Amino acid sequence: MNLEGLRVMGIDPGLTRCGLSVVQAGRGRSVIPVAVGVARTPSDKELTERLLRLSIAVKEWMEDYKPDVVAIERVFERGEVSTVMQTAHVVGVVVLAAAERDIPVHMYTPSEVKKAISGNGRADKKQMTAMITRILGLGEPPKPADAADALALAVCHCWRAPALARIGQNTGTWPKTSGVKGRAKKPRPASSV
Repeated sequence: MNLEGLRVMGIDPGLTRCGLSVVQAGRGRSVIPVAVGVARTPSDKELTERLLRLSIAVKEWMEDYKPDVVAIERVFERGEVSTVMQTAHVVGVVVLAAAERDIPVHMYTPSEVKKAISGNGRADKKQMTAMITRILGLGEPPKPADAADALALAVCHCWRAPALARIGQNTGTWPKTSGVKGRAKKPRPASSV
C-alpha cells in the first residue's frame, strides 16, 4: 500500500517538555521532515494551566501542519507514579485535540519505536538521536531529546502504517479502529433544579 504524502504528527508527551514533530511519508521508506519543536510549561504553574498551555500548543500545530494521523508514546509505569500521571494527563490532552479534529491516534511503546528506528528495542538516547539525524538527513541532531523522540515516533508510524493499513484492509477495520476517530456529541445543557 502506498501512503506517500501521509503527514504524521509525532508527539513525545511530557508536562515540562512536550516534543512535537511533523513528517511526511515519501517514496518507499523515505521520510521528509516538516517541523520539529518542543512545547514547554513552567513547573511553578498549576497543573491546569500547564495542560491548557500544552493543549493550545498542540492545537496550533494541528491547525498549522494539518496531520493525517498522530503518533504518540504509550504511557506505561516506569518509576515515579506522579511522573506517569502527569504524562497520562498530557496524552489525554493530545488525544482529545486529535479527536476534535477527526485525526486518528496511534500509540507506540518506547521499545517499539527503538526497534523500528534502530533495529534494537533497547537503543539509548544517543543511538536514537544519531539514527533520526541520519534517516531524516538533518544537518545537526534535533535538541532537546524530546524533539528527537517526537521525530522518532513520527518516522516509526510512517514505516508501520503500510502494514497497519494492509491488516486493516484484510479485516475491514482500517482506518475505523486504527486509533481514536470520530466526534462526540455535544453535551445537553443541564436542566434547572
